[in-house]
Amino acid sequence: MAKRVAVIDIGSNSVRMVIYEKTSRFAFNLLHEAKGRVRISENAYKNDGYLQEIPMQRTFDALEDFINIAVSFKARKILCVATSALRDAPNQKDFLNKVRTHLKLNIRIIDGIKEAYYGAIACANLLPEQSNALSIDIGGGSTEFSIINGKNVTNTISLDLGTVRLKELFLDKNKKKEAVAYIDKKLEALDNIDTSTLIGIGGTFRAISTAIMQTQKYPLDKIHGFECSRSDFQEFITSILKADESKLKKLGIKSDRFDIIKPGALILERVLQKLAIKNLIASGVGVREGVYLADLLRGSKDKLPANYNTSVRYLIDHYITDSSYSNHLNTISKKLFDLTHEHLGIQNSYRSELAIAAKLYPIGNSIHFYSNNKHSYYLIQSSLEYGFKHAQIVLIATLCKYAKSKLPSPNHLEEYKLLLPDTATMHSLSYLLSLSIALLSHRPLNIDFELNFSDGVLNIESKKTLYLSREAVKKLNKTENFKVQF
Repeated sequence: MAKRVAVIDIGSNSVRMVIYEKTSRFAFNLLHEAKGRVRISENAYKNDGYLQEIPMQRTFDALEDFINIAVSFKARKILCVATSALRDAPNQKDFLNKVRTHLKLNIRIIDGIKEAYYGAIACANLLPEQSNALSIDIGGGSTEFSIINGKNVTNTISLDLGTVRLKELFLDKNKKKEAVAYIDKKLEALDNIDTSTLIGIGGTFRAISTAIMQTQKYPLDKIHGFECSRSDFQEFITSILKADESKLKKLGIKSDRFDIIKPGALILERVLQKLAIKNLIASGVGVREGVYLADLLRGSKDKLPANYNTSVRYLIDHYITDSSYSNHLNTISKKLFDLTHEHLGIQNSYRSELAIAAKLYPIGNSIHFYSNNKHSYYLIQSSLEYGFKHAQIVLIATLCKYAKSKLPSPNHLEEYKLLLPDTATMHSLSYLLSLSIALLSHRPLNIDFELNFSDGVLNIESKKTLYLSREAVKKLNKTENFKVQF
């Protein structure tokens, strides 16, 4: 596929474009994002689905700007899809022909099942692996559902149930009871669904999740992968449904969503009423990412390879200049963990996070050598986006921030206590990463020492003096849990 690809999604509320760049076979990063709240479906549902002239012109104007942006980024391919508003419109051909003639852009109208599938494969590939989770994508004209098991997507469902549709047909006319009855009737399609995890795609779910994060003073500024309990989510939805505009603002809802947040919240309330959901996860990816992944992975059944993480690969591709050193750190950290974790009382599950932290530790060097730790920390916390839980991201970033000499500060551990392990575990993991870096101070082309652990003593054996390694180990913050002996 082309190295740079633009993806445009024409929804009922907004048109959005993202531009991705491949950094290696399955790794990519976001170069640009643009959005226009064109409301192409405005007044359509009260006019038998016919798109109105002014909303169509707004959408045309936004698409014209999108194409100019894509050209400026030298995107070699533009993938454009349209969902509910256009597929429902009897006059869709008028708009499609105008765009094709004047902008030379081909719009592919996708049906609801394909829309559900695209959103779900984005979640399946770019969120931490889930078992029997239900994705929900609330749009302006329709709502899509899918079951996600690992990277497998099944049971795709699309319902004529959206925020703008409900607003124009019911809520603008103060017919809330009728709206609830309409929603419940549509949700009968979920009668055979049994799941405890709900993955939310789209603007309504993200807006509510963002507001909850602000209310709870959540320590990580990242919506993708945010998890919330049913009780907290339900309580917030109830507040939204009772709120006037001034209260919505206090709840953290942006003004451009005031008119459609309540229909979306009402759909979510009825879904929670119907299903035994315990945990809710916000997705920062959806149809656009699904369209991109379907193009990227078309020879791989729309699935990233097992044990492959596109965010880790992107950081390595973009910021690692010495892959041998990065790989050596990864190897030594895993060896140290395997030798000592039982002695240290560290859960085996932390092995992966330590190994990734070791592999990514050098990425800050490409920005500024003397500020490596600081830059590695910020790059990881912001760019380690896909496939990780928030607790994993914060742990990996923290280990890199304090690697080489320091142990994590009490202030940092307090700030992120909601997401980090206990202090003893943090100190032990931090020391193991720092020890890995110290042992490789002489930057060997091949690892030239052996590690053995017995009776609380780590023995380093080598035919070389390892002078720099010895000096570096002496400078480390000491841990009383074991001794290092050369």
